[in-house]
Amino acid sequence: MTHGDTGKAAEAEVRSLFDRMCEAWTSGDANAYGELFTEDSDYVSFDGTRATGRAPMVESHDRLFRGVLAGTALVGKVESVRFLSDDVALVHGTGSVLVAWRSTLPKRRLTRNTIVCVRTPVGWRIAAIHNGRVRPLTIPSPDSVPARMARALVRLARALGLGKAAGVRA
Repeated sequence: MTHGDTGKAAEAEVRSLFDRMCEAWTSGDANAYGELFTEDSDYVSFDGTRATGRAPMVESHDRLFRGVLAGTALVGKVESVRFLSDDVALVHGTGSVLVAWRSTLPKRRLTRNTIVCVRTPVGWRIAAIHNGRVRPLTIPSPDSVPARMARALVRLARALGLGKAAGVRA
């Protein structure tokens, strides 16, 4: 998809939106933070908690900013911006909450964000965000002991008629 001259300007606006999100968090201003989101936004926190709509997200962040996350800074950067259309951008970024008593970010607190941004009459806004901790796992090879054990358990479950073999679905 080619966006011509407007693509570079739009990308700069989307990147600025991410920066403003970090600034509003760091200011501890839940309302300013919320203004960066659409009214019907979806917000999935790093722990899997989901807030639907701007108001519940602002309410929870207000409690956080006045409580356990008081004085924190949101430090992050945009990794990529991909336009799905002229008015929708998919953004991947990383971020971490820096608590007031630390000067460096702990590696175990790094979060990757998947963000859907939409162009609105008042500028770009966040329609959805999903945060997940960056904790890469090594995928065992098919010949590894964990993989062989998993296959043995599948055979056992099937033989006993348990789990998926018994029609159980998640």
